[in-house]
Amino acid sequence: MAEPQRIVIAGAGLAGASAAAALRDRGYDGRITLYGTELHRPYELPALSKDLLLGKAAEPAWVHEPGFYTDNEIDLKLGVSVLELRPGDHTVVDSDGAVRTYDRLLLATGSRPRVLPGAQGHVLRTVDDALALRSALREGSHVVVIGAGWIGCEAAAAARAHGCRVTVVDPMPQPLMRVLGAEMGTVFRRLHEEHGVEFRLGAGVQGFTPSGVVLADGTELLPDVTVLAVGATPRLELAEAAGLDLADGGVAVDAALRTSAPDVFAAGDVAAHDHPRLGGRVRVEHWANAKDQGTHVAGSLIGFDEPYTKSPYFFTDQYDLGMEYRGLAGPDDELVVRGDLGAREFIAFWLRDGRLRAAMNVNVWDHGTALSALVDAQATVTAAQLRDSDLGSLA
Repeated sequence: MAEPQRIVIAGAGLAGASAAAALRDRGYDGRITLYGTELHRPYELPALSKDLLLGKAAEPAWVHEPGFYTDNEIDLKLGVSVLELRPGDHTVVDSDGAVRTYDRLLLATGSRPRVLPGAQGHVLRTVDDALALRSALREGSHVVVIGAGWIGCEAAAAARAHGCRVTVVDPMPQPLMRVLGAEMGTVFRRLHEEHGVEFRLGAGVQGFTPSGVVLADGTELLPDVTVLAVGATPRLELAEAAGLDLADGGVAVDAALRTSAPDVFAAGDVAAHDHPRLGGRVRVEHWANAKDQGTHVAGSLIGFDEPYTKSPYFFTDQYDLGMEYRGLAGPDDELVVRGDLGAREFIAFWLRDGRLRAAMNVNVWDHGTALSALVDAQATVTAAQLRDSDLGSLA
């Protein structure tokens, strides 16, 4: 297909900003319009629940320096949203009332925090959310975190660092259980308990009162601060109203991140990607996926037909625990542990049908290259090899 003259990017998060930069890096000299609903220039999300919330950073990690967008002739429209996508005539309508024509369009609209009916509390999705929550974390205050996923656990760790009393509520029997399973979830529960966090696990939320949180067993918690960390919902309104195909909770895209509409692509949280190596659709809400898909889709936007094949990757830092996770495991996959769980220095592997599906290194930093190679290849290995063999030689 001919190189486009006008590219519109709906969403100025990491995926959208990475795509805009990659277009210029590839030599594209047409017009780029980048829409961002926030008034801040594009920034990365991981620091919001880590260094920014801890008070170790005064501002987020910006994707680019302030002058980057002007210097690269990227029309960055802050505080302006795309309200309507019209694939039939290749136009969008924005919140300023302008109708803009595009040759190619990228949906990179990201996600919004899920909320519970009647809930009042802090969410953690934007830099303003993080700063508001940080100001509320006063020493001695009681913080109730609803949700024991990644954001909930990182928020709990930050609250303890600020000297707060912390209670984490989750209906699952262990934190992070949906992602890591019961045994690895127990590792994180013990970590938090050693740092003074109280868990109310297996306890759903029944409702909210003006002063508290009511659990399913009738217990009422009376926090000074409530944090709602019950997941995120992809922003699909534009795609759905435009009639794009949806799948697996996102916008259905092929291997090269094309949607069902001509000249419309999607990347990041909203993209349900037909992954050529993982054998099915994958939708991932992590930093690396947004960055890497955004960079990759730039090639698709200007006519390169290259599949996106990278494995999912994410990381966390909680207290003295650092972790990296590569790949995508399921709840029934075989867990293999190499190292010392008690010391929290180990590598966890997940096997399915004799092939490696995911690996997680915890406070072990010498094997990143080998782990990436093994996961990317979905290596055929045994549990004994993963426990005892040199990982470099396996890779």
